[in-house]
Amino acid sequence: MKPERVRIVRRPVHGVLLLDKPLGLSSNDALQRAKRLYRAEKAGHTGTLDPLATGLLPLCFGAATKFSQVSLDADKAYRATLALGRTTSTGDAEGEVLRERPVKVTREQIDAVCRRFVGVISQVPPMHSALKLEGRALYDYARAGIEIERAPREVRILAIDIVEWREERLVLDVRCSKGTYIRTLAEDIGEALGCGAHLAALRRTASGALRVEASITLEALAALDEPARDALLQPADTLLADWPAVRLADDEAGRFLSGLRRRIDAADAAQVRVYGPQRGAFLGSAHIAGGELIADRLLSPPEVQALLQVNARGHEVLA
Repeated sequence: MKPERVRIVRRPVHGVLLLDKPLGLSSNDALQRAKRLYRAEKAGHTGTLDPLATGLLPLCFGAATKFSQVSLDADKAYRATLALGRTTSTGDAEGEVLRERPVKVTREQIDAVCRRFVGVISQVPPMHSALKLEGRALYDYARAGIEIERAPREVRILAIDIVEWREERLVLDVRCSKGTYIRTLAEDIGEALGCGAHLAALRRTASGALRVEASITLEALAALDEPARDALLQPADTLLADWPAVRLADDEAGRFLSGLRRRIDAADAAQVRVYGPQRGAFLGSAHIAGGELIADRLLSPPEVQALLQVNARGHEVLA
């Protein structure tokens, strides 16, 4: 006789959790484990982090899911460990070694090559990636031995800093735009050095203004009771922390939540976060064009109140 499965009673949960994703777990698996721990009705992550990568994975619950795209679109930061001298079939440590070459490079050569990759560059997405074609991830085709032609795409590398270099091990801190494949960058740097390389390890350290130092592991999260877990949730506007803030009076806040435009004495802005008269009462996102405040993503009044409770747990109020 099979043991009876315990049914999880879901509850409304609102806010952002900064998770330190472990090695070997997909982003969706990490999300589902956290969602079960919180017994949350609604949750989503802010962009896929490869199973072989660790580090910052912001998770959105409830009302915060409306703004998950902001973190998805944000610039990212990674600490990448390159194994010089070996290229692999997957571009990482899991693949078959295709070629080995001696590593005969100097620090000056490494500096020069890294500088060449800073700026707008073109990348061909790797076959072993989550990029989808006709509903299937490219890595599904790769595992079936099918090679798909991929169009190059432009990405922006903001900075590459050398953290450590010791013979065949090169550790880099990379800041880049969304959609950058660090695995491809590692391979390209290796080829530019003349010795080849693959990505031995990868850790995401930042997404926009969010930092991995403020994150928590699944093991640590599971060890907490429910009130302690709830206390870790940050307000939804944490995702918009580097956007300009607009504060509205009570009557104006009501019209804004109804989706009505209003005149505003402010310069045009592509993206702003909007607050009501109560401190920390985040209402949603908007843009300013031609002297008008135009709503983009709105919270419902119950969602505004729910997020105020997140603020009440002692989190910093951004507005």
